Amino acid sequence: MKTVSIFVPESSVLQAIADPQYCFSAVNQFLIASGRDPLFHVELVGLSKDIHLNEGLYTVHTNRLLKDIDKTDLVILPALFGDMEQAIQANKDAIPWIMEQYNKGAEVASLCVGAFLLASTGLLEGKKCSTHWGFVDKFRDMFPQVDVQDGSIVTEENRIYSSGGANSYWNLLLHLVEKYTDRETAVLTSKYFAIDINRQSQSPFTLFKGQKAHSDEEVRKAQEYIETNVEEKLTVDELAEKVAVGRRSLERRFRKATNNSVLEYIQRVKMEAAKRSFETSRKNINEVMFDVGYSDTKAFRTTFKKVTGLTPLEYRNKYRKTDLAVS
Repeated sequence: MKTVSIFVPESSVLQAIADPQYCFSAVNQFLIASGRDPLFHVELVGLSKDIHLNEGLYTVHTNRLLKDIDKTDLVILPALFGDMEQAIQANKDAIPWIMEQYNKGAEVASLCVGAFLLASTGLLEGKKCSTHWGFVDKFRDMFPQVDVQDGSIVTEENRIYSSGGANSYWNLLLHLVEKYTDRETAVLTSKYFAIDINRQSQSPFTLFKGQKAHSDEEVRKAQEYIETNVEEKLTVDELAEKVAVGRRSLERRFRKATNNSVLEYIQRVKMEAAKRSFETSRKNINEVMFDVGYSDTKAFRTTFKKVTGLTPLEYRNKYRKTDLAVS
């Protein structure tokens, strides 16, 4: 029997507490139905007996207090809610317990932005981590020693697991189910909860808004020029001339300010424009390609798939708002 301790944080997302509890409890029922013994002892744990969420709208009753738990097998850290610094501060007294359990051999899994609490333990330093795509820049600012993975759904390293944004944590739960049981049970669980078990990337859902939370005025001007000239075939030399900065200096400052190279930023802006066009217009793939400054079909398709995880045709057919004919 494996003990699964779902930590109930202050300032957390209710669904990210209830879903893992439901998942592992359902797996127990699947195992019993197939003639096997249940595998998981699932418990809600916390710093106090009652945890109030959403300004008191919900109250979660924990099964055990952290101080009463000597050892567990799996610690799950649900998604936090609101301001990340404040949420971490509200749960700082749990950090020593999380570290202690890991050092005693427990595995630790964070769901979505629960990665911020996990990173606060120091256990992620030098390791890979996934989190919600919309919080990647914030995460990098707060935890520069962590190798945050852009767009990934599930990350695993040295008994530490993390997941991408929002409902992507279901893919991590399925990953854990498969690891502890078998593929057949994981597939059954995925079908029961209607989850795509093979989804590997949150890239198709990512909205690229540009990283402008910096004070480098020349870099910001370069960003704005890129974003207002999507249809142009831009070069680094051209941008450097526009903002009156040497090429090497612009490339260095641009990466420092945005975590992207100039060329990566140009590609992401163009692919974001292409995504919006596929979603809202009746244009075919070649028309969209020309609109964002590409003339090489292979280069456009390769870049689009690199950024979104889907081919242009797959993306258009998946997210278009009108019934377009396939071209």
